[in-house]
Amino acid sequence: MTPEALLANWNGAWQALCIASPANSLYDELQRRYAEPQRHYHTMQHLGECLAWFEREKALAEHPGEVALALWFHDAIYDVHAHDNEARSADWARQALLEAGAAADAAERVHALVMATRHDAVPQGRDAELLIDIDLSILGAERARFDEYERQVQAEYAFVPDEVRLPRRRAILQRFLDREAIYATPRMHEQLEARARANLQRSIAG
Repeated sequence: MTPEALLANWNGAWQALCIASPANSLYDELQRRYAEPQRHYHTMQHLGECLAWFEREKALAEHPGEVALALWFHDAIYDVHAHDNEARSADWARQALLEAGAAADAAERVHALVMATRHDAVPQGRDAELLIDIDLSILGAERARFDEYERQVQAEYAFVPDEVRLPRRRAILQRFLDREAIYATPRMHEQLEARARANLQRSIAG
C-alpha cells in the first residue's frame, strides 16, 4: 500500500470507532516497529498486504474499525526469541484504544482479535474469521511471493539450527494443512484455499 493508503486506513479505523485518531506519534511508532532490523517477514510489507486484503473484504466485518486496528497491532511487538509477542501486542492495542477514548468493550474485542493471531484455535466470530484469513493470506499467495515469504521466515529464525528449525516449521505448516478449511470467509476461501494447500504441500515436501 502507498503511504497515503496506509494513512487513510489508519484514520478510517479510528473514525469507525467514532473517535479522533491519536497523535501521529503512535502511527509513526507502529511503522518504526515494523521496520525493526530483526524482522524479515513481519514487516510493513506484510502489514500492507494485510491491510490491502482488509480494504477488499471489510464489508464482511461486524466492527471494521476494530479489525483494522487489530491488524495494525497484531505484530507490533515481534521478538524472535520471545513467546509472548501476541500478548504484548494485544496489551499495547488495548491500552492505545483506551487512551484514545475508545469504549472498554471495543478495546477488549481488539485485544481478543490480536490474541487470535496466535493461531492456536479455530477463530470464532465473523471479525476473528476475517482477521485470521487476512493474516494467513500469505499461504495462498502466488508461488513467487510464497517462496519469498519462506525465505523471509527462514531469515528471521536463522539463529535456529536447521535440524531444529525445519521439523518445527513443517509441523506448523502441517497443522494448517490438516484443517478442514484454512480460510473461513467465502471469497478468500474461493481465491486462496487451493493455492494455499499446494504451497503448503510443496513446502513440507521440500
